[in-house]
Amino acid sequence: MKRGLLVGVGALIALAGAVFTLQGVGAIGGSAMSGDTFWAVAGPIIALAGLALAAVGIRRRSAS
Repeated sequence: MKRGLLVGVGALIALAGAVFTLQGVGAIGGSAMSGDTFWAVAGPIIALAGLALAAVGIRRRSAS
């Protein structure tokens, strides 16, 4: 159960990071984050953290 939760939460965090990146570079408009360099830099870092969390969940799942 916890393993699946790690994968799911990690995937959601990675998706949020991708959206933040797209907003930061101006590909998605309509928010205060649009065109802001901070989000263009922070987005990929957040996405990588989400992927790492999902990878931990997958590794735990395959180890069981």
